[in-house]
Amino acid sequence: MTQQTNFAPRPLRICVKYGSRAETISRNYAAQSVIPERAQLPHSEAAAPGFSTHSALNLVDHGGKIITDLVFTNFFVGGAAWNSQDRDNIDRSLAKAMSDRQLNNVMLQYFRGAPRITSTFRPSTSLSDPAPAAISQPQVEQMVQRLQASGGLNGFDFANTVFNFMLPRGAVLTLDDGSGVHGSDQTHGSVDEKASSLDGLGGFHGSVNIGSARIYYSVGVFSEGNNGIVAFDRPWKNVVATFYHELNEARTDADVEEGLVAWVNRERPSEEIGDIPMTLARANLAKVMKEVPLTDGSGTVPIQLMWSNAAGAPEGPIAAPHGP
Repeated sequence: MTQQTNFAPRPLRICVKYGSRAETISRNYAAQSVIPERAQLPHSEAAAPGFSTHSALNLVDHGGKIITDLVFTNFFVGGAAWNSQDRDNIDRSLAKAMSDRQLNNVMLQYFRGAPRITSTFRPSTSLSDPAPAAISQPQVEQMVQRLQASGGLNGFDFANTVFNFMLPRGAVLTLDDGSGVHGSDQTHGSVDEKASSLDGLGGFHGSVNIGSARIYYSVGVFSEGNNGIVAFDRPWKNVVATFYHELNEARTDADVEEGLVAWVNRERPSEEIGDIPMTLARANLAKVMKEVPLTDGSGTVPIQLMWSNAAGAPEGPIAAPHGP
């Protein structure tokens, strides 16, 4: 594990509901200190239709890794517990959203002058392990290690790939390392609380080092009822929006877990491209969790709007990209 650099406090790297207990705990982790509830949230207006410009919240390029040509695949944890139609909807919609030209036009401003960005979906895999009742970050990373050891990740370019772990209905996700360092065998201070999907956590992204390989992953829950972040009329849509959030954060700030940040803002703790819209939307998730039309005219996809420096606000699909 690469230790944290002098950039501090640690950036957020999660999809979390505004005002939730999970948000407060996660911000405490990121700040590496105990802070009053919401004391370090960005200043913003109360929830209202539309957004004002908040250029002070804009992302800053700190020079860390970005992924211009992203590859991703989905692992459905507890495969037998999944409805095949939900799986198909998630695979299809997430692949379309991540490769949509007008959505990627918003993202292109963060890729250091690249003329284009791409996103390639590789067929998903159903994992035969029993559906877990609960799973934590160290356990997710153990799954990554087992898959790598068994050859389940063969054929992927790790430098440009994010492996998504989809948790089945009812599985609870916790983010409990709280350490600023990576791996379950290292600690930094004491951690008394866990950020849980029962308290507003939807998912997070990170990386794990196995030998000379750094493997990127994200994990998220099947958001429904009181588990995860519920914004749409179908749980599978919540899943797609959560992983759209995580994949866009991973490709604009890949090594956040290593302390080598790329695009984050100057808030304390700093926020990534998907975090700022969630903070500004507050309890009104419909402001940023939307079904948007696809460029190819094939329908709509459920996403979370990403932050746009050019707009100084969250921004939906646009016909032409902004300048870098």
